[in-house]
This record gives sequence, C-alpha cells and structure tokens, in this order.
Amino acid sequence: MANPLKCDLCSKPATVHLTQILDNKVHKVDLCEACAQEKGVTDPSGFSLADLLLKTSLNPDPAAGGMRCEQCGFSPADFKKQGRFGCPACYGAFKGILDPMLDGMHKGTVHSGKVPRRALERKSLYDKLTKLEDDLTEAIRAERYEDAARCRDEINQVRQAVDQKPAR
Repeated sequence: MANPLKCDLCSKPATVHLTQILDNKVHKVDLCEACAQEKGVTDPSGFSLADLLLKTSLNPDPAAGGMRCEQCGFSPADFKKQGRFGCPACYGAFKGILDPMLDGMHKGTVHSGKVPRRALERKSLYDKLTKLEDDLTEAIRAERYEDAARCRDEINQVRQAVDQKPAR
C-alpha cells in the first residue's frame, strides 16, 4: 500500500491537495485540514500557492533570514523570488530548509533511482562468478581439489549463462 501524503507544513496526513500552474510550471501542495483552514486555502479567491509554499518552507524560523550561500550569495528570499537556486552549492547551504520540505513531498531526501532488471541479473551473475573464482583460488591454495573441481564446474556454468544473456 502506498504511503499516504503528508501535510507539507506539519506532516499530518494530507486531505487537501492543491495544484497551480504558473508559467507552464506545476506547483503542488498537500495540506491537512487544519493547515488548510489556517492558511485560508478553503477560499481559493486571491490564494497564491507559490506564496504559501515559499512562506512556509523557506522561512521556518526568523533566524533563517540571514542565511546565504557562501559561493553565490543567494538567500532564501532570492530563491522565493526566482524559484530556483543560484548555484549547486545552494543545495548544501539550504539543506536544513530543503530536507524537511523534500521529505514531505517525496519518500525521503535521497534519490535511489532504478536499475534495469537485466542489469541486475547480469551484475548478480558477475558477482557470483567473482565469488566462485575466489573460492576456487582458496580451494587450490588449501589443496582441496574436489572443492576446486566443483568451483571450476560452477564457474563454467556461470560463464555460459553470462555469454547467453544479451548485453543490451
């Protein structure tokens, strides 16, 4: 079962889901009922999703106002104004602000990506081959020739399987 969406402000289960398209960019906010009421989201006239996002996520505490990127000098206010960071170092400089925001929007703050199934299968075969070759070396060193013969046979089987798999 999928994780329920969390409120972007307080992390309670979200029941209000807002989407706004500005300049061909989609902005989404998920709120719990209490936060939606508090922010006046129930009355959509004059409501700006961008203002809500940026006010709450970039100014969680007043001390953050003096925060700046050491490399480019960007501040949270600059990000609010432009909608993007000034340089790659901004991600590190504003990590304390970004992590809670990203954690609320996604399933965490680390990108894990996906690996194609065939690549996993191929890697598994190569890992098995490496282990068998290590076992073979150890068996020969320890003069366990029956184990060495078994490892040799398994290595040949794995090599045949690797040769049969197309590497697309």
